[in-house]
Amino acid sequence: MAANSQSIPWIATYHGIYNANNFLKRLYNSIMVRGDAVIANSEWTAQHIRDTYRREIKRLAVIPRGIDVKIFDPAAVARERVAKVRTEWNMREGDRVILLPGRIARWKGQLVFLEAMARLKADGRLPANSRPVIVGDAQGRFDYVDELQRAVADKGLAGIAIMAGHASDMPAAYAAADIVVSASTDPEAFGRVAAEAGAMARPVVATDHGGARETVLAGQTGLLVPPGDPAALADAVADLLTRAPSAPAAMGAAGRTHIAANYTVERMCEQTLALYREVAGTKR
Repeated sequence: MAANSQSIPWIATYHGIYNANNFLKRLYNSIMVRGDAVIANSEWTAQHIRDTYRREIKRLAVIPRGIDVKIFDPAAVARERVAKVRTEWNMREGDRVILLPGRIARWKGQLVFLEAMARLKADGRLPANSRPVIVGDAQGRFDYVDELQRAVADKGLAGIAIMAGHASDMPAAYAAADIVVSASTDPEAFGRVAAEAGAMARPVVATDHGGARETVLAGQTGLLVPPGDPAALADAVADLLTRAPSAPAAMGAAGRTHIAANYTVERMCEQTLALYREVAGTKR
């Protein structure tokens, strides 16, 4: 109201999906699309906005979230940092890490991940030197942490799967991994894990919805699987584990190229500032 009363243009940015379970909440959220421009952080988010609000939007611009590819760069991570992370995880020489990073929340898919790893172990497709690792901050969800620890024991993964807790050096954590998994059961508007892992030249297995469909090029930089499907996730991880080492390496290199070309902080800032200048110079 303040901006409109003074004929000052204004812009709203969708960093995530603002859920609305009823008409009043949807009406309240609609302020996000009533300005002079709306920024969506992925093509998926932009389509969500179109589907949710059947109204004319003056300008809908897709400006993806940016990754600092100077920090998330395998060449910038010293071996000592990687060795420190692997030591913290109690990795042995030659162990292959299957990493699931992300805050400890049910919708991030940690239980799906553990079920997939249990299936691989049960049918003999999890090599003895493969170690599933869950990294993330509990953010107070200690009951869920206890549930995950029970699942590790109940699914026969004790001594194999690691609950590593908070990671203070994520570039090194990605560098310490052979495969990175994003198993979110709900679609993510963008999804940092797949983009950061790609920037670190790691092959990614992600769920086939949300922003991951854009940051992961299926079959080229990683594999996409149906959400909430431990069997499909197990098959995808087994696929990467059984490929010749050159194949995941090529997949990771392609991921680095894709992220560096399309999802950098510099590109995000340049596009955002350009839109603000454009809108600021428009008469209302």
